[in-house]
Amino acid sequence: MKAWIPLALVGLSLAGCQMMEPGPPPERIEVIEIGEPRPDVEPAEETSRITRQVAFPAEEYASLEKSGNAAIHGRLTLNGRPGAGETISVAPVTTYSAEAAEHALAGQAVEPADPRAREYTHTTRTDDSGRFTVQGLPAGEFYVSGSMVNTANGQRQVILRQVSLRNGQRLDVELSR
Repeated sequence: MKAWIPLALVGLSLAGCQMMEPGPPPERIEVIEIGEPRPDVEPAEETSRITRQVAFPAEEYASLEKSGNAAIHGRLTLNGRPGAGETISVAPVTTYSAEAAEHALAGQAVEPADPRAREYTHTTRTDDSGRFTVQGLPAGEFYVSGSMVNTANGQRQVILRQVSLRNGQRLDVELSR
């Protein structure tokens, strides 16, 4: 069964979780094959979404900053091909986003994130060469994710990396496979 997950929902659902143990950032890369509907293609079947079991942790989010002076830049590529015009999401690592990340890594669609979590998620689009920049980020632990269609199998693959970001830092994050 194909899971049809809009990339924006992947990024938004990652807004706030903590299932992945911190690894040596930015070395951690996970690739997930997930189908995403394209504007020019009708989905073959409707996918049911997993109901979140973790309630939105308002106190945990209250301790997070929404913006700052750090930035992440990089490039999205798959099999050497640039991810042109794709969405890149940067979401804080929290107990809430960890649940969504766990399901995403299993190829399962999760119901959309609470709107309060989305306030902490930063997104941008890649240029024609797959390059991106996300500015105005606070210090902290983040999931950086992007996806693109793998031409070898026609499936959308999500590349997810967990990173640590310090105040004022400019971090290069290559989302590639």
